Amino acid sequence: MRKIGLIGGMSFESSAIYYKLINEAVRARRGELHSAEVMLHSVNFQDIVDMQKAGQWDAAAARLASVARDLEAAGAGCVLICTNTMHLVASPVQEAIACPLIDIIDETAKALAAAGRSRPLLLATRYTMEQGFYAERMGKHGIEVMVPDAAGRAIVHDVIFSELCAGLVKDSSRHKLEALIEQAKAEGADSVILGCTEICLILSPNSLTLPGFDSTTIHAAAAVDFSLASGPDAAQLAA
Repeated sequence: MRKIGLIGGMSFESSAIYYKLINEAVRARRGELHSAEVMLHSVNFQDIVDMQKAGQWDAAAARLASVARDLEAAGAGCVLICTNTMHLVASPVQEAIACPLIDIIDETAKALAAAGRSRPLLLATRYTMEQGFYAERMGKHGIEVMVPDAAGRAIVHDVIFSELCAGLVKDSSRHKLEALIEQAKAEGADSVILGCTEICLILSPNSLTLPGFDSTTIHAAAAVDFSLASGPDAAQLAA
């Protein structure tokens, strides 16, 4: 298997989920006591959050690019940014390394397309919902992303940063998110993207009133596919 490089810590709550999902998948596919060859570089999330709030995306890109180079130098065959929001700087991070950066937006879009879904509600941070990079990349796959209204976006963003990233899971917040899904369903949404890697802590994609797509699970599965592929499959995945 090829080594998987994870840029984590954004937040560490979701990075722990990545580690668990990846290793569970390798054990399920290889059997016995097999586990994944994983290298995790966990950054100080507060540093990244400060850059986000200040709009210092170039500095954030440079920071993650440096981490990606370190992972590649240590033998990573692929790199994952373990957060949706920081895929805003995915292009400069990919440019900094020769190995593939497995993009969470592309992988989620493929899962939606395979399921015949094209108008999902996106639940994510305000940056992911409002900056345009996510919807633009999804659009290249024929996916038209819906987002909550301004009040709804504020609710989702606050639940993510004030609660989930701090390890807090509240039933009251779950009900608020479910209400946003019901509203989007009435407006024509055909699915839901759990577009923040912490949202799976509070919502299960299989218990929603619309088909749910958990970006964390999808991204982790793509990393395992890449790691365990060989021959023509590996070349295709790396393309």
